[in-house]
Amino acid sequence: MAVQGIIGKKVGMTQVYAEDGRALPVTVIEAGPCVVVQRKSRDKDGYAAVQLGLVEPRKAKRITKPMKGHFDKAGLPPCRVLRELPMAEDAEVAVGDKVSVELFAPGDSVNVVGTSKGRGFQGVMKRHNFGGGKASHGSMFHRAPGSIGQSAYPSRVLKGMKAAGHMGSERVTVRNLEVVRVDTDNNLLIVRGSVPGAGGSYVVIRKK
Repeated sequence: MAVQGIIGKKVGMTQVYAEDGRALPVTVIEAGPCVVVQRKSRDKDGYAAVQLGLVEPRKAKRITKPMKGHFDKAGLPPCRVLRELPMAEDAEVAVGDKVSVELFAPGDSVNVVGTSKGRGFQGVMKRHNFGGGKASHGSMFHRAPGSIGQSAYPSRVLKGMKAAGHMGSERVTVRNLEVVRVDTDNNLLIVRGSVPGAGGSYVVIRKK
């Protein structure tokens, strides 16, 4: 299979035991099954990629007319989650091909892409790991950001200044995670370490 990735849903974290008795922290991902919805080529789209759709037990509801036409063209039922993966121009992949967790094997190295947990509006100490001021009585400078610029010059706050603001809900890629186990019967992929997002969030697992 020329497709080097799959869409999955984060189940949660647990631990498994290695052959030497070590307890390994792992993340369980329900990976696939997926189906190829569209092939993109350099001649028509400007880049070579494949569009995957995650096959889920529940059907997609309230689908828009453009998306209905998109799936009707492929001859497939609608999918709620679609993701694109880069692929070689001459790869032998056709619309309708299935992609399963059998793509991976224990010992493989993968990159996992997801959306981090949203933390809302946070201050500089939590958002940027600032040290803060003295905690002594009368300090009046505990969790404030400090100076953010001068009044004479440049008389403004420069772009990119680390300040309080929205934290989380960002696209995060965790690289070089080891595949510990593959459960083909239940479409489960167990990788060592943590992956971004909360339980139930969607991730993309890319094989290196």
